Amino acid sequence: MFFAPFVFLYWIIFFVVIAFLVGMFEVGVISYAFRSLGVPPQDAFMLLFASLLGSFVNIPVTRITRNVPAHPEQMVRSFGVQYRVPAHLESHGSTVVAVNVGGAVVPISLSAWLLFGHPALLFPAAIGTAIVTFVVHRFARPVPGLGIATPMFIPPIVAAIVGILLGASAHHADAIAYISGVLGTLIGADLLNIGKISELGAPVASIGGAGTFDGIFLTGIVAVLLA
Repeated sequence: MFFAPFVFLYWIIFFVVIAFLVGMFEVGVISYAFRSLGVPPQDAFMLLFASLLGSFVNIPVTRITRNVPAHPEQMVRSFGVQYRVPAHLESHGSTVVAVNVGGAVVPISLSAWLLFGHPALLFPAAIGTAIVTFVVHRFARPVPGLGIATPMFIPPIVAAIVGILLGASAHHADAIAYISGVLGTLIGADLLNIGKISELGAPVASIGGAGTFDGIFLTGIVAVLLA
């Protein structure tokens, strides 16, 4: 299933941010920490691009019968961000639950790779994930026609705090922030609210997609800056 998680303006903003980070890398500001994790900086930026492009791609995993009619609006707004409802994917009385490639598959894969390569990060990352999950779940809101949304700046801010506090001893605040922010957002916003999907009239509810993708993507940006 292919559709954008938000309107075109936000794409321009995110591409500008990535270009800024590439410039910082070129002057050597954020290269050492990535190499210490075994992630070449070039690969880190490629993963950010892959996440951004992969946000168009959603893998259907199941269907949930809707208890309300389909949401009539083509555009919805939540926490100041405008989203386009994928009405062309109307599923006739049910909501398709999908997994977003850019907002779930790519960041989960990177998180697993970091944990596998650095087992010492497992304990602080687990604590950080629990904290981010709790905070994000408190802020997450069901949005008719869309799914579950959370303020885009909550996940990266909380992830940065737990990364700095829990990653000091391991000297990998960036990795702790990234893992905690990604897993905590997916669990706190999407998974713990899956039972509310049937009441939203949404044609598609994408885990890691519209509503949470921006927060997960910005968490990756914060991790780069912490490096």
